[in-house]
Amino acid sequence: MPRTPAIMLQGTGSDVGKTVLVAGLCRLFARRGLKVRPFKPQNMSNNAAVALIPETGGFGEIGRGQWLQALACGTAPTVDMNPVLLKPQSETGSQIVLRGRVAGEAKGRDYQRLKAGFLDTVLDSFARLSADADLVIVEGAGSPAEINLRANDIANMGFATAADVPVILVGDIDRGGVIASLVGTHAILPETDRRQIAGYLINKFRGDVSLFDDGLAAITDFTGWPSLGVVPHLAAAAKLPAEDSVALERLSAPGAGRKLTVAVPLLGRIANFDDLDPLKAEPDVEVVFVRPGDRLPDHAALVLIPGSKSTIGDLAACRANGWDRDLAAHHARGGHVVGLCGGYQMLGRVVRDPHGIEGPVHEAEGLGLLDVETVMEPEKTVREARVTAPDGAPLDGYEIHLGRTAGPDCARPVCLIDGAPDGATSPDGRVFGTYLHGLFGADGWRRSFLARFGLDAADTGYRAGVEAALDAIADELERVIAVDRLLALARNRE
Repeated sequence: MPRTPAIMLQGTGSDVGKTVLVAGLCRLFARRGLKVRPFKPQNMSNNAAVALIPETGGFGEIGRGQWLQALACGTAPTVDMNPVLLKPQSETGSQIVLRGRVAGEAKGRDYQRLKAGFLDTVLDSFARLSADADLVIVEGAGSPAEINLRANDIANMGFATAADVPVILVGDIDRGGVIASLVGTHAILPETDRRQIAGYLINKFRGDVSLFDDGLAAITDFTGWPSLGVVPHLAAAAKLPAEDSVALERLSAPGAGRKLTVAVPLLGRIANFDDLDPLKAEPDVEVVFVRPGDRLPDHAALVLIPGSKSTIGDLAACRANGWDRDLAAHHARGGHVVGLCGGYQMLGRVVRDPHGIEGPVHEAEGLGLLDVETVMEPEKTVREARVTAPDGAPLDGYEIHLGRTAGPDCARPVCLIDGAPDGATSPDGRVFGTYLHGLFGADGWRRSFLARFGLDAADTGYRAGVEAALDAIADELERVIAVDRLLALARNRE
């Protein structure tokens, strides 16, 4: 029986730009009229998105990158697009999400033993996705050069060899050493894995590409792999949601002349920080991520506490960094404060965890800016929903959270989710929190919110900007990649 055409992009290391390249290729081939589907066997990220569980009609979690790639394909995301999602909870352990649902927790060493049992789940999801597609574009995780992790691998060559999917290896020239990284990967891979690689791409090139002709020739001479193209630095990629917190390690310098500064404490277990992207896209807004050990800037008119995978742990970190004192001073001088999901829980009087879901600490004092209390509950809420502002205006968003929050300030909700009030607002109106992710992506609501600070929002809607960025990236990839050759490699599986 013929198999669905498929191709897999793996990288010589983490953060070489695979997610953006897959998204751009998804958009490119979708515009050619193909039914394209993205797939990532295993992801590690606290930037999660809501996706459909096809057989139940319910919702589960996948990585934000696969949500973006589904958008690029023009299709609704499903849990089969990312069947294994690891959500880090500590320096050594992660929550395991299988096909959208929490399946347990494991420390790194334990997971290496467990993951062999997940290959069938991965292959089943790939088969279901392939059955409804003309082309599947697969994204690896990390690098196949991590040969210490090759045993029981499901993220890179372990999947590629099991599913017999040809691999394109991506090298990032911007970080330097791209020839060595590609040739070195060839040198250390076992022969069975090496044969799976059908070519390579150079990503993030700046300048005159002809200056690298000798470099391409050298890579091909050493490896025997053909070059499928040299991709320039893609400026439009900055307008796309980042897949994980690696992006926050390269924080940009403060912008000059911005009218509103939004300070965001960089929590150790920050989650769903793409909530901030619509604000970052506003030309008059400067979003400043505050690193541990630094103070919240006095000139910030708004402090935004983002989502967290470990509310109690990040509350302790807030106090250790002195951000609780900075936040109290900010509010006392008239500043505004917003808490999203875990950040909302932190703004209350207390967070209780009677079941020990987050660890051994069962109760923590909150930041005290909202008169609410949170109790952690074992059942996670994961859903897309019909959301409106209290005045009936439509909003965008979704929920992924543990816990139930209640208290007097909930009498002033931020929104209605399926008709039920959500969130809380302080009596002075300068502090609010909500479980709704994606709130700032609602153009009308964001425009009204920014007007409180005397700002006019940009004319272009946020989602329209993301769509335009995907089109721009697809245009550029069409120009620089041997697209027809790549498609022929994918079709060789037929």
